[in-house]
Amino acid sequence: MRGIRAEHSGPLAADPGTLGVALVVPRQGPAGIFGPACELCARLAADEVNAAGGVLGRELRLVTVDGGAPPPRVAAEVEALVDSGIVRGVTGWHISSVRQALAPRVAHRVPYVYTALYEGGENSEGVYLTSETPEGQLRPAMRLLAAERRVRRWYVVGNDYIWPRRTARAAHAYAAESGGRICGESYLPLGTHDFAAVLRRIERLDADAVLMLLVGSDAVRFNRAFAARGLDARSLRLSTLMDENMLVASGAEATRGLSATAGFFGSLATADTLDFHGRYGARFGVDAPAPSALGESCYEGVLLLAALIGRARSWEVAAIEGAAAGVSYEGARGVLRLRGRHVRQRIYLAEADGLDFAVTADLDGWSG
Repeated sequence: MRGIRAEHSGPLAADPGTLGVALVVPRQGPAGIFGPACELCARLAADEVNAAGGVLGRELRLVTVDGGAPPPRVAAEVEALVDSGIVRGVTGWHISSVRQALAPRVAHRVPYVYTALYEGGENSEGVYLTSETPEGQLRPAMRLLAAERRVRRWYVVGNDYIWPRRTARAAHAYAAESGGRICGESYLPLGTHDFAAVLRRIERLDADAVLMLLVGSDAVRFNRAFAARGLDARSLRLSTLMDENMLVASGAEATRGLSATAGFFGSLATADTLDFHGRYGARFGVDAPAPSALGESCYEGVLLLAALIGRARSWEVAAIEGAAAGVSYEGARGVLRLRGRHVRQRIYLAEADGLDFAVTADLDGWSG
């Protein structure tokens, strides 16, 4: 099967002694920049689950699928793994277009834990979500920037698919709540390299801040072009999808005035975060990719999937649906619980400090 790789030696086949899980993470395209961190974080979680006895007495085995491939191809590959009995669950970070192609083909058959921040609204049976949505992530960040930085005029630049467009739709309401507005929007194909026309429009409209809804290397190129034009001296940037690996790729000279909001940052000094970093470093070494919010979400995904199957004593979706309410697990983001198929978590705002993030606010107080 093209694009599929097992995370252990031996032939790719159904094994009654293991519980196979399709790990769908990007290995190509704009999101490929953080794919390696996604794989390592998921592998760490699988190692820990197996060290604790596995799932239903079976070793948890990851089978990696390239989530950066075209969505129909990804969905077909995962469906083939389910058909053959090689996997009994699905998890991973991939864009919403992939989730929309994948969920109808597998979610009613095996549990599917989606770990990417997304536009909200997913409520399919068998789909469980660990990451941020605009209501809890973007809304309080825009409120804070309006109150403390007097941001009133926002410009949205995003890739042209469901997550940026639906997030921007919500951002119109969030801006209005704080006496502001969206003064312009641009949506660009994944893989865009030329941002000149967008930058001219941002400059002409004199935006106070730019809401960046760009994926991976597209955001990196935008950051570089934004700073090269000198717009970082006059407009802030806020992203809901920006990690430390993307900061490094952007370069320190391109991150001035850039903020991000997420449920996890590497610089958080909580006991859970520090413990996670210690285990990650011991397992993969100091030269491994920074786990970041995007990679670390895959650690959360494996833990939640194991908890769901363990609680239900089955990988059958009907059994999991009946047992899912209140399922909890303890990971790098602390003890988290599932409510209505979504995990609820604390969200933070951080400002870029060269090639790292400095957490500046806990957004719980801005969520009311």
